[in-house]
Amino acid sequence: MATRDSLIQVTDLKKHYNMGAIKALDGVTTNIYQGDVVVVIGPSGSGKSTFLRSLNLLEEPTGGSIMFDGIDITKKKYKDASGKTVKLDIDQLRQKMGMVFQHFNLFPHMTILDNMVLAPVKVKGMSRAEAEKKALALLERVGLGDRASAYPIQLSGGQKQRVAIVRALAMEPQVMLFDEPTSALDPEMVGEVLDVMKELAREGMTMVCVTHEMGFAREVGNRVLFMDQGKLLEEGTPEDIFEHPKNPRLQDFLSKVL
Repeated sequence: MATRDSLIQVTDLKKHYNMGAIKALDGVTTNIYQGDVVVVIGPSGSGKSTFLRSLNLLEEPTGGSIMFDGIDITKKKYKDASGKTVKLDIDQLRQKMGMVFQHFNLFPHMTILDNMVLAPVKVKGMSRAEAEKKALALLERVGLGDRASAYPIQLSGGQKQRVAIVRALAMEPQVMLFDEPTSALDPEMVGEVLDVMKELAREGMTMVCVTHEMGFAREVGNRVLFMDQGKLLEEGTPEDIFEHPKNPRLQDFLSKVL
């Protein structure tokens, strides 16, 4: 494990509400390595989405640390390579972490192409021509090259989610975060979204995915985290987790979902 580059180091991560009465995250510690496909599973309300959303500070942790690219992003300021104190630029940080949600968050009044080029042009300062060329190549890659001039309302749920994924990829992130990307889809559309994610995994994209799709966790994940009541109770390879679960709570969970 130590030979690989640790991209994100999470140490004793906590997220409490109501003066500590609700512990959404209760001391989670784990590493995410370059090229990892980490799948987070667990019952509803176990803290999975809170954990994922904390990685790019959509949720602000109550305690603990998240080292990303060698910087503790839970601190407002950090020292750069020259020892100078620098304020954390949260927007710059989020550019490096693509995020895909349950709901597609596409702008309904804009074409698919316009949805795709907005952030690269506005945030990264890419030229419109370059952003369009890249966007069209990405759409082609997920089988939607012919839908560039369509509006979101003209697409199926699976198509919208594929657009949401390649829109995040257009920012050239170092890691992709997926928060239950298939849970809002009709069952027959789930496969087309998972296929795109499998392709990304094969290409070596670092991914953290919260999902209820156990088949995906088994087939694509190289590590699976099991969470319950804000705690990381077990982690291991898909074989460890699904074939030889040790934690009684994990055994109970799998008996219900498999």
